[in-house]
Amino acid sequence: MSSDLAAKLREGTKKAHTMAENVGFVRCFLKGTVEKSSYRKLVASLYHVYSAIEAEMERLKDHPIVAKIYFPELNRKASLERDLTYYFGSNWREQIEPSPATQTYVQRIHEIANSAPELLIAHSYTRYLGDLSGGQILKGIAERAMNLQEGQGTDFYHFEAIADEKAFKAQYRQTLDELPLDDATIDTIVEEANAAFGMNMKLFQELEGNLVKAIGQLLFNSLTRRKQRGSTELVTAE
Repeated sequence: MSSDLAAKLREGTKKAHTMAENVGFVRCFLKGTVEKSSYRKLVASLYHVYSAIEAEMERLKDHPIVAKIYFPELNRKASLERDLTYYFGSNWREQIEPSPATQTYVQRIHEIANSAPELLIAHSYTRYLGDLSGGQILKGIAERAMNLQEGQGTDFYHFEAIADEKAFKAQYRQTLDELPLDDATIDTIVEEANAAFGMNMKLFQELEGNLVKAIGQLLFNSLTRRKQRGSTELVTAE
């Protein structure tokens, strides 16, 4: 029996997805304006978030539900460490601290891992499917905007352990649909996924001050003036 969780997550987070893509930092990124200082802060925030998700997924890999969506080949922590070394140097650990929005996000991941581990599905879906869906496009934008050599500072977007990303996404969605979950739990997972989008939005919003300082308020305003419909599906899960 199928739970249709993948479709319910997709439909149930459409509005949050559109809102995330209309945050100024993201709109500038999608239009090719990426500034190194704010981008490296994003990499630092994502490092803390993925470290939390992956530590909890590893700890709970024998949990009856979490075990089914435990795919170590998705892990991003090591790739983010390589990117942090590129942007900050070998002593990057001494230079990065979790921002307020990052701390809230990380605390939420640990909290649900202890109280309702099945809600980790929402965080896995929101981040990893987005990485797989729009990663290559975002990687190209970042390389062009920051004048990076191929692979420099964009290791986050490279899934070396996944040969066929399209096939993997299909497998992941099928796994979601086969999870033995009741309707109430599915609704709670969708609700948590919407909360995860909100937490990602706050990460992006924190970076806008840096970006405005670097590119100027006028350019920022012109890049973010008109609201767009969320069709790119690049930032977080599709």
